[in-house]
Amino acid sequence: MLRFAFAAALLGATLGVGRTSGAAERPNILLILADDMGYSDLGCYGGEIRTPAIDGLAAGGVRLTQFYNGSRCCPTRASLLTGLYAHQAGVGDMTADEGPNRPGYRGHLNDRCVTIPEVLRGAGYRTLMVGKWHLGPNPGPIRRGFDEFYGMIGGFNSFWQEEPFYTRLPAVRPRRAYPRGGFYSTDAFADYAIDFLAEARRDPSRPWFLYLAFNAPHFPLHAPKEEIDRYAPTYEKGWDAIRDERLARMKRLGLVPEDTPLPPRSDWVHPFHHREGVNPPWDSLPADRRADLARRMAIYAAMVEHMDRSVGRVVASLKEAGQLDNTLILFLSDNGACAEWDPLGFDVDTGPKTTNELHAGAGLAAMGSPGTYHSYGSGWANACNTPWRLYKHDDHEGGISTPLIVHWPAGLKARGELNRTHVGHIIDLLPTFAEVAGATCPAEVGGRPIPPPEGRSLLPALRGEPQVPRPLFWEHEGNRAVREAGWKLVARKGRRWELYDIEADRVEFHDLAPREPARVQSMAAAWDAWAVRCHVLRTP
Repeated sequence: MLRFAFAAALLGATLGVGRTSGAAERPNILLILADDMGYSDLGCYGGEIRTPAIDGLAAGGVRLTQFYNGSRCCPTRASLLTGLYAHQAGVGDMTADEGPNRPGYRGHLNDRCVTIPEVLRGAGYRTLMVGKWHLGPNPGPIRRGFDEFYGMIGGFNSFWQEEPFYTRLPAVRPRRAYPRGGFYSTDAFADYAIDFLAEARRDPSRPWFLYLAFNAPHFPLHAPKEEIDRYAPTYEKGWDAIRDERLARMKRLGLVPEDTPLPPRSDWVHPFHHREGVNPPWDSLPADRRADLARRMAIYAAMVEHMDRSVGRVVASLKEAGQLDNTLILFLSDNGACAEWDPLGFDVDTGPKTTNELHAGAGLAAMGSPGTYHSYGSGWANACNTPWRLYKHDDHEGGISTPLIVHWPAGLKARGELNRTHVGHIIDLLPTFAEVAGATCPAEVGGRPIPPPEGRSLLPALRGEPQVPRPLFWEHEGNRAVREAGWKLVARKGRRWELYDIEADRVEFHDLAPREPARVQSMAAAWDAWAVRCHVLRTP
């Protein structure tokens, strides 16, 4: 059995735990996941969107600048919960089951993995989940270790309509009753999170783990009109100006080096309609198109701010209960910003509108309300990922880079610090939580062998200790990558490998593959060996 040792006194000494009451106790754990949020959307990562609650967590903790997700919702959630690469857990793609001959693509968590709640429950933790599951309905969150669940089993749906999209599990549990017109999922998730925590406090002998997985700001773009209106003027300047402004702020904040260039606008590929192109200059678009697109981004920004407000409500409940200091809080996003599917975004059942079909007057103002269904497109996704290339689905930096904020006053000395050196991955979360909880990760369950986590605890990095480099791997939909030390090999589906000196060129601007064929061959061989070991069957 692989055991993550825990000794309260040693943990207190090595992490700089304060001498306040309860400081030596095992922490509660709050894991907050945003959905399709870009790398630079948060204020503390350079964005113009107002996020005071999340920025406050950053001011009291650590921001990592080189942390990675799994490039899309389902694979990220599988890796996040299991500490394995997504294919090892059976979710290399989405929720379609491709059969027993393709074990990396079963569309649900398999029986050869254990989850964070299963591991923590074994250490006496109460396990709670609110939000987006998106790992298939069977087995769902209760069968995979959560005591309580409220949220959506699937991937995306209306923020305004509770039935039939949002579920309370176990089904016998009581649920809130929202008045007609009074439901908005981001608020409901905060309501249930606070309810679950209040119930957990009735047994103070047990610490708790809460996984709060928002569906914001994933499409459909839905937000209250008054909140959208406040952002409407901000985005009239367009995505080119927003990219410039964000990069300037990121440099001032120290998130990227001063000499970081802004790469050209990213290209896009529509996976269904066999179209592709490059995001156009904002000023090249007609005025009515710009008005439509600016409104879409205003809705998106309002969704992020509203999510921040819900995070603030949950954090305030912890502070009021005296639990904030000894709660380990992590905030991150499941993938980069979403380009689906082209610069114009889409509208359900109609596709992008022609300029003479665009919303106007009251129609424009109605965007984001119940009954509407929009995305914001690749131009804004490119801006939300500033300064990285490409988007969700891709294994370039725009697809896999995520902000990561760690807040734990009782366990970390850092306050408002940046960690620019540690290269982390979502496979690291389970080992981190197991270590702080004193939990054991089993080597087998029901006679079935369970591979040890692929990740490693973040605690040494958070203490500022030097880390031994390791290779990290990705694959999704034929897109693929490996990062090893200061180099990254990456390719889009059907295209050749590109090679970047990622420490000097994280914007992936200078492809060195033609000059470094031996390095390409070596790293590609490492990727191939990983793919065989981890049940990756996609061909380039």
